[in-house]
Amino acid sequence: MITLTSPWYAYARQSPDEQGGALLPPSRLEWGTYPGTGPSTGAFARDVRGRRLLELGCGDGRNAAFLAGREGAHVTAVDMIDLQIRRARDHYGHVPGVTFLTCDALRFLRYGTERFDGVYSVFGAVGLVDPGVLLPAIHARLNPYRPLVFSIPHPRRAGRRPILGDAHTDFLALPDGTYRAVARWEFDVPQWGAVLARAGFRLSRAQELRNPGLPQNPTTLLITARRL
Repeated sequence: MITLTSPWYAYARQSPDEQGGALLPPSRLEWGTYPGTGPSTGAFARDVRGRRLLELGCGDGRNAAFLAGREGAHVTAVDMIDLQIRRARDHYGHVPGVTFLTCDALRFLRYGTERFDGVYSVFGAVGLVDPGVLLPAIHARLNPYRPLVFSIPHPRRAGRRPILGDAHTDFLALPDGTYRAVARWEFDVPQWGAVLARAGFRLSRAQELRNPGLPQNPTTLLITARRL
């Protein structure tokens, strides 16, 4: 159960709402922090129309709405913060083919039975949940040779050095200017390749997304892998 002290609840509560009521799905899928960067649906490497996709940590639902409303996928989108799911349903619940559920990602994976043609996470559960536990759970619900695609804060953002090994403490910037501690797994590409391989995936592609105005430091790492 998520308490009101969760940093992610605080982040959702302080984030400004879009205008209430139904919204049109956005015009593209955003993997990074700067709109228009990254490959949109190209990260999946094939047409997603008619595919059953799972989003782990959907936030306000805009990426799920894009994939269902504009690309014709059937999307199940989960988030552990009920406030985010209420927003997603308010804005995009009318979009055919998308289902929004309040649920912890690991619980959903462990106790559900549906198999998916693709799993994705945009600054969501991947990187915030121990990959040694989460990735095998994803593997069990993903059809063979189908993609897992996820974006995380780049381990070298703002000139940082990658942190080897286990989780480290990062600080989530809230809209009011305060910070809350969160655990993150921020591996470099070789580390992700090894962790994915142990869980039964093959790393297919890694892309660095950057701030167009300050391209010297990458901001986002986008990983595409295949379930073996």
